[in-house]
Amino acid sequence: MLVRGQKLGKYKILKTLGSGGFGTVYLASDTFIDKQVALKVPHRQNLDFGKQLQEPRLLATLNHPNVVGITTAEKQDNVFFIVMEYVPGETLEELITANGAIEIGQALEYTRQICKAVDHAHQQNVLHRDLRPGNVLISTNGVVKILDFGTSRYLEAAAHGTTIIGSPPYMAPEQFYGKAVLASDIYSLGVTMYEMLTGILPYDTPTPSDLEKLMSGKLVTAPRLRNKKIPTQVSDIVMRAMAPEIPNRYQRAGDLHDALTEEPSFRLRPRVSNTRSASEANRIIPSLGIRATPTPKFCHNCSKPLPGRRGTLSECPFCGAEIEL
Repeated sequence: MLVRGQKLGKYKILKTLGSGGFGTVYLASDTFIDKQVALKVPHRQNLDFGKQLQEPRLLATLNHPNVVGITTAEKQDNVFFIVMEYVPGETLEELITANGAIEIGQALEYTRQICKAVDHAHQQNVLHRDLRPGNVLISTNGVVKILDFGTSRYLEAAAHGTTIIGSPPYMAPEQFYGKAVLASDIYSLGVTMYEMLTGILPYDTPTPSDLEKLMSGKLVTAPRLRNKKIPTQVSDIVMRAMAPEIPNRYQRAGDLHDALTEEPSFRLRPRVSNTRSASEANRIIPSLGIRATPTPKFCHNCSKPLPGRRGTLSECPFCGAEIEL
């Protein structure tokens, strides 16, 4: 543990910003250029130096305005640490704890920014594996910054992650079996969206006996049933992101971003019947930037995709639950 006033090379410790399972982050001053930085000091200081460099080398491949940037990695006085940009602000976790559900339009804007960061990481074959509100920083000027790639890995050598890493309430079902893929981050993002929109998690930390229910979708109640202010289209987007089976999810963060992105050429029109014209099928809600059509409908009870239009069904063909027309 470092203390206020202590120095590591040219860096002077100002205060502790936070501590997690893998390391502690400090606010420090670069005394050479009089600039504040964040120093991440891993707990496991006895690791081989090559292994210590894995995280900073991975971070160095990411260059995106919605990812906390890395400056360098150093070892001073036998202490290894990573130097990163310091971003004043608070995490989504702190926002939700203090205020409950986030206003819908704001939550969707945060999600769009997260999607951009995740899509950039995935393009570099980087899987985060621990996306959650505690690892999403909102700067004082409203810019989202993704934190903590300490659990991340490249997917070049294997088709999926091979270790069980993550925060259980946000982990995709396949992560519990050590088979994380890029779409696992989409699931975690879906859970994060759910918590932003409702103020609560969709379920408690799953136990081994809950995994079968998680795979069947029986643990998840549609967010709109928890918060009636959430539009059906938004609720369906969240449920698709959280689909238990990988093929039913958005496959790319960019696809989720597109589903949440406003297209100015479309206009919201009053709904007069269950029959929609081709132009109405592409309408959006301008104030939220939600495109209505690309999102399939999901059963509120079992979370499985419903065939055809919801208006043509009276009950789910999978679980028999009554469907809202």
